[in-house]
Amino acid sequence: MSENGFPLAGVRVVEMGSLLAGPFCGQLLADFGAEVIKVEPPGKGDPMREWGRHRKEGRTLWWPIIARNKKSVTLNLREEEGQELARSLIAEADVLVENFRPGTMERWGLGYERLSETNPGLVMVRVSGYGQTGPYKDRAGFGAIGEAMGGIRHITGFPDAPPPRSGISLGDSLGATFGALGALTALYHREAHDGKGQVVDVGIYEAILALMESTIPEYELTGHVRGRTGTVLPFVAPANLYPTSDGGYVLISGNADTVFGRLAKAMGHSEWAEDERFATHHARGENMEKLDGMISGWTEERTEEEVLEAMAGAGVPAGKVFTAKDMVEDPHYEARGNVVWTEDPKIGPFPMQNVVPRLTETPGKVRWTGPALGQHNDEVYGELLGLGGEDLNGLRERGTI
Repeated sequence: MSENGFPLAGVRVVEMGSLLAGPFCGQLLADFGAEVIKVEPPGKGDPMREWGRHRKEGRTLWWPIIARNKKSVTLNLREEEGQELARSLIAEADVLVENFRPGTMERWGLGYERLSETNPGLVMVRVSGYGQTGPYKDRAGFGAIGEAMGGIRHITGFPDAPPPRSGISLGDSLGATFGALGALTALYHREAHDGKGQVVDVGIYEAILALMESTIPEYELTGHVRGRTGTVLPFVAPANLYPTSDGGYVLISGNADTVFGRLAKAMGHSEWAEDERFATHHARGENMEKLDGMISGWTEERTEEEVLEAMAGAGVPAGKVFTAKDMVEDPHYEARGNVVWTEDPKIGPFPMQNVVPRLTETPGKVRWTGPALGQHNDEVYGELLGLGGEDLNGLRERGTI
């Protein structure tokens, strides 16, 4: 049932849980050819089938992406018969992904100790708000809460306003990404060493914490707590958004000494690089507001495109703030194949972001959009587990699948 030609061909993943943290982990593995069997409750399935502001042909525009390259089976995990069937399915898997509250899988007889008795090579990825241990482990924890606890909310935004959220589900996606990294690391260890699986335990707040740079030693060793600084990093200049004559903004990052010299020359002010207020990284940081005002005075007399061309010609990192419209029209996006079209059975041609990262020899691929609920019941339960038609009909009648 695996697909050839992909780096994860032959790896079977059972994905349980819902919404984002578990499913995005499954998506990342499926993108590179793992056979991901998504387990959904009979009836409505994963709430992600309904999430998202926009719909087309009665179908949310989010589900085709988060469930791409996966197979869908239905299974009632809250009943004993469903739990027994789940154990049979997991016995055939390499990886199990779940993002329920800690203790849920154990209550269903699906804890790692029991599952590993019949499948000692199983890698179980567990993504939750606070991890599987600690005093907060039993608390409900969505991605947004992990973003707050992990520290990124505190340093995002402007100092005179409450800490905002990002416009995407950053915490869930990061937790899922670390979950996928853990799965691959554990699979490598299994194959290279003793053949045994293990548990990959990811707390969403920890995934955020992993990106928090030197904030911990800054506090512990100096007493400094980073705060919100708007569009700049204190004492790193120039590195800001600068207005243009056509109402846009260009982000320019010229804080290294050599780069700042090129930036000053491109703006017709080579003398700035020799000015004692701006000649060094420290001096530019001390005079950030003055320098940003001078650069803004230059950019606001030019269009966004003129500024970008000047920066590109001078070798100064710069870019505009892209919208989805910019992305689908941009020549670099097109050349890199960042947006890929595939066929959705209900919507028709469907665009979405392509697979990341790109591998030169065994790249991943978007093969199909999110499946219909229970679309692969017969294939998985019939072909993989060997259940006959009469058995399957009985499971359906009893609401097990």
